[in-house]
Amino acid sequence: MNKSRLEDLYKTKIRPELEKELGVGNVMEVPSISKIVINIAVKEGVTDSKVVTQVKELVDKIAGQCSVKTLAKKSIASFKLRQGMPIGVCVTLRKSRMYHFLDKLINIVLPSVRDFQGISTKLDGTGNYNLGLSDWINFPEVDYDKVDRSRGLNITIHTTARTDEHALALLKKFNMPFRKKS
Repeated sequence: MNKSRLEDLYKTKIRPELEKELGVGNVMEVPSISKIVINIAVKEGVTDSKVVTQVKELVDKIAGQCSVKTLAKKSIASFKLRQGMPIGVCVTLRKSRMYHFLDKLINIVLPSVRDFQGISTKLDGTGNYNLGLSDWINFPEVDYDKVDRSRGLNITIHTTARTDEHALALLKKFNMPFRKKS
């Protein structure tokens, strides 16, 4: 796969700017995005395993790479869940696929969300950002007619930053549409 626009932007513009702003002495200390994880839980997977297969096919299209079905770790009788049953789909993106997905997320998907006011600036305390989307119809690969019902997905952006401030500075350089403080 060829280089992404964001990957090239990071190496030529963002990394040198962050090196000066954060005052790091080594290029390897400059924060970068290490991986993006897309995770979807499918509660209907307990009763109908075909639903998980359909969701897996859609996630494969969205991510541009093969995803993995996640299995239940333990049985829970009240949910009629047995150990080893497929209950979700997960995919980890790295390198150029990660940058292609991030570019699509920032420039196509998030701006097309209805009543979009920006995303939260809160990180998890270790420099990683979690984003939950209530619907995945805004992805250009998803055919609206083939989606049986609306499902949410969780996107986690893992960075090499040691603090939330450094990770937030990195994501702002990528033009993540954060909510404006009023």
